[in-house]
Amino acid sequence: MLDISLSYAGASIGAGIIALGAGIGVGKIGSAAMEAMSRQPEMSAKIQTAMIIACALVEGVALFGVLVCLLIATK
Repeated sequence: MLDISLSYAGASIGAGIIALGAGIGVGKIGSAAMEAMSRQPEMSAKIQTAMIIACALVEGVALFGVLVCLLIATK
């Protein structure tokens, strides 16, 4: 019984840390993109495309991390 509750606790802490890291990463990407767009407005379309791709990659890694935490919790 204790092993199951510890696995749930560990998985939830891991998922929280993953979500926190993804949020910080997306925030830094967005901040850098906004700064770049303010410096070079003519390149804003290309910068925005690169920002969206980078955010999707960060969120994809976070999704895989949360899935691993769910697998650990249910094992």
